[in-house]
Amino acid sequence: MSLASGAGPQLLLFSLGMGLVSGSNCPVNCLCQAQEVSCTGMQLMEYPLNIPLNTRRLLLSNNKIASLPALQLGFLSDLVYLDCQNNRIRELMDYTFIGVFKLIYLDLSSNNLTSISPFSFSVLTNLVRLNISNNPHLLSLDKYTFANTTSLRYLDLRNTGLRTIDHEALHHLVALQTLYLSGNPWKCNCSFLNFAIYLLVSKLDHPDGQNATCTEPTELSGWPITRVGNPLQYMCITHLDHQDYIFLLLIGFCIFAAGTVAAWLTGVCAVLYQNAHRKSSGDDTEDESGNRVTDQIFRSNSYFGQSRFPQLT
Repeated sequence: MSLASGAGPQLLLFSLGMGLVSGSNCPVNCLCQAQEVSCTGMQLMEYPLNIPLNTRRLLLSNNKIASLPALQLGFLSDLVYLDCQNNRIRELMDYTFIGVFKLIYLDLSSNNLTSISPFSFSVLTNLVRLNISNNPHLLSLDKYTFANTTSLRYLDLRNTGLRTIDHEALHHLVALQTLYLSGNPWKCNCSFLNFAIYLLVSKLDHPDGQNATCTEPTELSGWPITRVGNPLQYMCITHLDHQDYIFLLLIGFCIFAAGTVAAWLTGVCAVLYQNAHRKSSGDDTEDESGNRVTDQIFRSNSYFGQSRFPQLT
């Protein structure tokens, strides 16, 4: 009797633990089927609790979730599909996806993203499809944002407010095939040149290529960014604009002024040297002449004294 009563609580705890591991729980108002959890359109304000640990597909779209907790999300080590579109997520931290390294599909479109930490996707080496479109306040991406997502094939950057992008941000995406870039106010100046050349030489598919256009400068406004590489090379490398001419003019003036001053100083030094040399030479000549004249006068006086006043013998 005592044996049975002692084994009962242990069996209950064991069963509860096995239930958590096997994923028998399901969040309130969500639908759990096989290894998929769907919480779509449930007006959730926070990330749902009690998601089965063996979940492979998690659908959180059309809610009001403001952040993704790394700790709870990290328990889903088998997760391969995560749909978070149309929420209120504001930022992604370096550790947000630290536990879901098997993730293949990630949709963060139509959120309020303002920043993505440089290493937010650093553990997602298996990620194939990434959508961060319709985040108009994102504005910029760090060059290390996609550094380790070497399996990425599909990337959607539409309507993100991007004005420019470092070409090194996509340099490591050797498997990338499809890239969406339209709906952004691209600033096609000389700092955009490297990325424009990357778009020219890469064999990427740009389904919205004609709609991804420059807004600045005026002479390139409306140009598709996939074809702006050659004009930018002319403007930034082989062509000189007004600022370049002004700069060259200033450099030439500085060189001319420096040369003039150097020549003047050289001339002054030469004149001073010549005057000093001439003065020293003149003093030596005067001394020698003075000594000779004195000797001559002395000799003349001696002669006249002898001739005028002869001694009587």
